[in-house]
Amino acid sequence: MFDLVAFIPRAVGQGIPLLFGSTGEILTEKSGNLNLGIPGVMYVGAISGVIGSFFYEQSAGGADNMNAFLTIAIPMLCSLLGSLIMGLIYCFLTVSLRANQNVTGLAMTTFGIGVGNFFGGSLIKLVDADVPSIALSATSAYFSKSLPFADKTGWFGKIFLSYGFLAYLAIVVALICGYILKSTRIGLHLRAVGENPATADAAGINVTRYKYVATCAGCMIAGLGGLYYVMDYACGVWSNDAFGDRGWLAIALVIFCIWRPNIGILSSILFGGLYILYLYLPTGMDHMEYKEIYKMIPYLVTMVVLVITSMRNKRENQPPASLGLSYFREER
Repeated sequence: MFDLVAFIPRAVGQGIPLLFGSTGEILTEKSGNLNLGIPGVMYVGAISGVIGSFFYEQSAGGADNMNAFLTIAIPMLCSLLGSLIMGLIYCFLTVSLRANQNVTGLAMTTFGIGVGNFFGGSLIKLVDADVPSIALSATSAYFSKSLPFADKTGWFGKIFLSYGFLAYLAIVVALICGYILKSTRIGLHLRAVGENPATADAAGINVTRYKYVATCAGCMIAGLGGLYYVMDYACGVWSNDAFGDRGWLAIALVIFCIWRPNIGILSSILFGGLYILYLYLPTGMDHMEYKEIYKMIPYLVTMVVLVITSMRNKRENQPPASLGLSYFREER
């Protein structure tokens, strides 16, 4: 029997990193920057948080001596700082130097994964563990702690209340970003920059500033997705190359939710469910080849949505007009 109560929390847990990544990428793309380096940014955000929590656990000398506030604040600040640096590098190359955004994004992904694996491997050598991984169980206990009354409310608590604070933070951030983009002057200016930077510049909007701020903020949000995956979903265990293709799936989710962060909340849970659906299907040697097909479902759904939105040809469902294009002010 398909256990829906057990499946939904795992789908949500799998979808939260996608929600962080897609929300950050939507904010970035609304400014006209196509950041294909989101997988690398999420990887750097994860390893930065791991580095911070690793050295704090070592200096504290045990879980009993760890301060709850510092246990959460240090890895979060490290993750935000690492992601911010990645965002600044991307903006310097694409906005200031006007490098090709597609090539820069792909290079950032390779760079970010390389940085994560290098520092992750270095930490693994420091602990001299029998397995090639780092276990930050003391820190993870704070990140994955659910609401105190979740266990007393049956299936309702398991589905809606059994998550760490970063899961709820991801939803709040998505709602705030959706409100800012749709209902504020800042959001109007940002969308103007993404649609037609020359017109926005002529209207007195600082195009460079909006691109820098939106892209860096988007990278910081995406970096929290990597931190959530390690500290909450993976129970504080870091191992190189364990993040998988979740960064690319977050970029695909942007298309699926038609550049609307609020739609991305349910869409990320759907994608998270589709991503792990093969685990709940019949097992056995006769079905092994079909599981690889089931893993393709999220991407197939994205392609179908892309075709449908293109056929409907509604402007509000299309990406920003200047997405992926560098702005040359002298050509205005």
